[in-house]
Amino acid sequence: MLQTTGRGLYLHIPFCHQRCHFCAFYLEIHRPRAADTFVSSLLTEMRLYGERRPFGEQPLDSIYFGGGTPTTLAPQQLISLLLTAKHIFGLAYDAEVTVEAHPESVTLEGLSQLRDAGFTRISFGAESMDQQELQQVGRPGSVLNTIQVVAAAREAGFIDINLDLMYGLPGQTIDTWAASLRAVSALVPTHLSCYALTIEEGTRLQMAVQQGIVPDPDEVLQNEMEDLAEEMLNQAGYDRYEISNYSRPGYASRHNCLHWTGGQYLGLGPSAQSYVGGRRFGNVSDLVVYNQALDNGALPVEESEQLAPADDLCERIVFGLRMTDGISLADRGPLARPELLRKIEELIADGLLDRRGEQISLTARGRRYADSVAVDLLASLALPEAGVSH
Repeated sequence: MLQTTGRGLYLHIPFCHQRCHFCAFYLEIHRPRAADTFVSSLLTEMRLYGERRPFGEQPLDSIYFGGGTPTTLAPQQLISLLLTAKHIFGLAYDAEVTVEAHPESVTLEGLSQLRDAGFTRISFGAESMDQQELQQVGRPGSVLNTIQVVAAAREAGFIDINLDLMYGLPGQTIDTWAASLRAVSALVPTHLSCYALTIEEGTRLQMAVQQGIVPDPDEVLQNEMEDLAEEMLNQAGYDRYEISNYSRPGYASRHNCLHWTGGQYLGLGPSAQSYVGGRRFGNVSDLVVYNQALDNGALPVEESEQLAPADDLCERIVFGLRMTDGISLADRGPLARPELLRKIEELIADGLLDRRGEQISLTARGRRYADSVAVDLLASLALPEAGVSH
């Protein structure tokens, strides 16, 4: 059966200094006064959940500051949020505490303050190690910034360092992608995330594609880039543990794994999503409405759904298959439904799934069609069991 792993807190910091052309996340341009008000609201939201004790007496295994660009906040603001979270929810002695950062938004002094306060992991949005490619997608800063900031993070005491990369960028070739992979490998981060560029609705990049200024991403080329990333990063000592994520042994992101293996997580901040006690719920994607709700002592939840056991199981299957190790059928309970097992055998025959004993996982080809595999499996679970009327 799929294992439930841990408890996490996600804090969405909705500020950036500017929006990249590919970005569709909820964010606001950073203004000091707006940031001060937001931090006050976020502290209030933490306290309100502290009264509800969503995880009982169990401490957090992971805290993740995402965005947006969390490091648009001052180090002392981030530290205040971390210390409050530790006080309210408790923190396991070996917990992972991650902060996302844009390379231009941090200094050695600020990084040292964060490390000394208990942040254990930092994630930089490198995106590419080719300056022209960065400019094509409106990502501010330079390749040199990324190189310098990794060195600064190490000097500040960070060991666990992630770099985000994107492939299929406008103008990117297999050779420039290989060069980016070599460049980031030379920085020896503990973790790398490699994401295929997708054209999101409402972004500047979508407008450029519609106007014919840049072409749609080439799916065949992206597949070649994905294969090259796995080959080169494996040779460099990284294990692919999830569709988009690679790590050195012992450095798989606890935050990522918690999401894909059925762990519980509480998301705070505008647009943040949560999964606690079999219930999914999300906050409003509007900073003004978010602040107003908390100023009135109300939680800013916009939507909430208690998942039926069957729906919860379906989600765990879909998410669990993102992991390279896949999921286990050892527990012959709900996963042993004949319709599901037949569909698994069909997908194995089609070369999309692999089965070793009781473990099933996506093949290399299956990872390309992970969404289609998920739809097929969910459809089989939605069928009525043989001999049973509903």
